[in-house]
Amino acid sequence: MAQAQRNWQHNSRYTLKGADDCNDFFQIDQFEDQSFPIKIPLEFANLIDKNNPDDPLLKQVVNTQVLLGSDEFSLSPLEDEKHAPVAGLIHKYPNRVLLIASRVCAIHCQYCFRQNFDYAGHDALSNWLAIENYIRSHVQINEVILSGGDPLSLSDEKLQALIHQIECISHIKTLRIHTRSAVVTPSRITDQLVSMLNSTQLNVVLVLHSNHANELSDQFASAIKKLKEITLLNQSVLLKGVNDTVQILSELSIRLFDLGILPYYLHLLDKVSGAEHFLVSDESATQLHQQLKKKLSGYLVPRLVRDENAESKTWVEAD
Repeated sequence: MAQAQRNWQHNSRYTLKGADDCNDFFQIDQFEDQSFPIKIPLEFANLIDKNNPDDPLLKQVVNTQVLLGSDEFSLSPLEDEKHAPVAGLIHKYPNRVLLIASRVCAIHCQYCFRQNFDYAGHDALSNWLAIENYIRSHVQINEVILSGGDPLSLSDEKLQALIHQIECISHIKTLRIHTRSAVVTPSRITDQLVSMLNSTQLNVVLVLHSNHANELSDQFASAIKKLKEITLLNQSVLLKGVNDTVQILSELSIRLFDLGILPYYLHLLDKVSGAEHFLVSDESATQLHQQLKKKLSGYLVPRLVRDENAESKTWVEAD
C-alpha cells in the first residue's frame, strides 16, 4: 500500500470522537454528546484556533447544548427517502441520479441534512444490481452523482470498482462527486485517486464543500493542484456566525479561485432539527448575495440556492 494511502486511512481512524475527546483536545467545555455523534478529523481540528471559542471552523462541529426547536425544522428536511425508487439511489431530476456511495463521512458537521438518513438501508455498493438495472432502463439519465456520507470515505479500490461499473452504462456521460473529505482530510487526495479521476472516460466534476477560507490549508492547496485536469467546483452552506458576512464569503471565493476551484453554490440552510442556530434569514441572505455581486467579478459569485424536498432546486435570486 502506498505511503499516501496509509496516511489517509490512518487519519480516518484516528479522529476526535465524542465530547470527552474534543473537550480535552480543544481544552474547552463546549462539547456534549447528543444523538448525532461528534467526529472531527485531526487534519481539520489542527486548523482550529484553540484560543478562540468563536472560531468559525469550531462552530461547525461543536454541537449546541440549547436546542431551540421549530416546526419548520425536521429530521429529514429534503425527504430523500421519498425519491429513492431503489435502495441506494435518489432520483429527483430527470437527467441525473444520486448514489449513496458510502455511509461514512470524515467529519460530522452539525448542520448536516442527512444526519438522520437511514444509511443502513441505502448503500450503492450493496444494491448495485438493482441500481444498474434502474439506470439502464432510464436512458434519459446521463449523469451520476456520488454522495453519501462521503464517497471519498471509500478506498481507492472500491471507488475504482464503482466508477468502472458506471462507465459500462453507455448513456452515462458525466460523473459528479460531492465531497467534504477532500477539504477536511486532504491526505485523501492520493496519487491513485488522481490517476483514477484523470483516466476515466467519463466527464468528471468534483464538487468540494468548503464554508470558510480557513479550511483551505496549505496541505489542501498542495493536494488539489494534482486534480486541475478535471472540473473543480465548490459549494458552501450559509451559516450564521460562520460565514454570513460579505468579507468572509469574498475571501472564500477569491481563495478558491486562486486554487483553480470555481464557486458554484451558496446553499441556504437545510432545516434539519438541531441546526436552528445556524439559520440565516432569506432577507439577510439575499442582501449578502447582492453585496457579493457588487464586490466580486461575476464568476466568483456562487449561486444562492435552496434545496426543496420537491423535484427541483430553487434559485433564491435570479442570475
